[in-house]
Amino acid sequence: MPTSAVTLPTIDPTSIFELFRGSYGSELLTAAVCHFNVFERLAKGPLSWTQLCNDLQLAPRSAHVLITALRAFDLLTTNADGDLSLTELAHEHLVPGAPFDVGDYIAAAADSPGVQTMVQCLRSNRPLGSDDETGVGFIYRNGIRSAMDTTSSARHFTLLLSGRAKNVAPALAQRVSMNGVRKVLDVGGGTGIYTIALLQKNPGLRGVVLDRPEVLKVAAEMAAAYGVADRLELVGGDMFVDPLPQDCEVTLLSNILHDWDEPECQQLVNRCVAALPVDGRLLIHDVFLNDELDGPLPIALYSAALFTVTEGRAYSAKEYRHWLTQAGLSPGEIMPTLIHCGVLSATK
Repeated sequence: MPTSAVTLPTIDPTSIFELFRGSYGSELLTAAVCHFNVFERLAKGPLSWTQLCNDLQLAPRSAHVLITALRAFDLLTTNADGDLSLTELAHEHLVPGAPFDVGDYIAAAADSPGVQTMVQCLRSNRPLGSDDETGVGFIYRNGIRSAMDTTSSARHFTLLLSGRAKNVAPALAQRVSMNGVRKVLDVGGGTGIYTIALLQKNPGLRGVVLDRPEVLKVAAEMAAAYGVADRLELVGGDMFVDPLPQDCEVTLLSNILHDWDEPECQQLVNRCVAALPVDGRLLIHDVFLNDELDGPLPIALYSAALFTVTEGRAYSAKEYRHWLTQAGLSPGEIMPTLIHCGVLSATK
């Protein structure tokens, strides 16, 4: 294990993540063509987002994931009234019966396991494992079996997620100023690698990581390995229920809100803001869809990945800013970090 959490990778690994998530594009396209008949429905004329959502019998979260991807594929667009319609590409090649329709070709994958799983998730609006003994790997909620409450699986998933985080953490530490900050709170911090990077970058800084107790066993090992255990406090708890520390000038939500649906996002933002002092900052470090929810394509595909394993999806900067202003904060601009991520800072 490296001893520095502030050294950037020599080569940007973003392209590897784009290749890894590419399969979600095939699954969403096949689902739209073969299981939801999206293009046949819209061939009859434009539909509002609500009308299409109702026709597809999809919950808003499911519809957001599917429609955002189809817009990012340049297969759907919006007209002057804001209604959804087919692009020329979709008209010529995806409307059933059109002279150059390729729907039958795509149908070859209609019954593949990945497509069937995606269709199941879209129709149920629930992550994989929420209805069986395997449990949900990446979230915790009362009433749902969670891998984060079992030692072996919590360790597995926590270290799994650190594969991306250890690449991105140095960029976050370089981009975010901690001048004048004594203590930072990392909510749902997992291994703590983002806070560890901030602590190494800022020798006078102290940190708190709040997460499930089994997850924090890994964070303790990481803090010791990176030499910051004396400045990093580990607090076990439920971020939606348990009190948040009141003595931290900065609170970090790094790749956390995308695990949850919109009501939970607003709830968690509100809880973090309530614990901040005046002039304190909330940092949202995540990926960001376009405000128009039409891409970028890599984020639309990542949104599909999140959708299948969490209760969330990717959100736009506009959506994040709405939650922040609703909670009484003043959002700033997004600073890019690495692997499609950026940090949005808001001040109380």
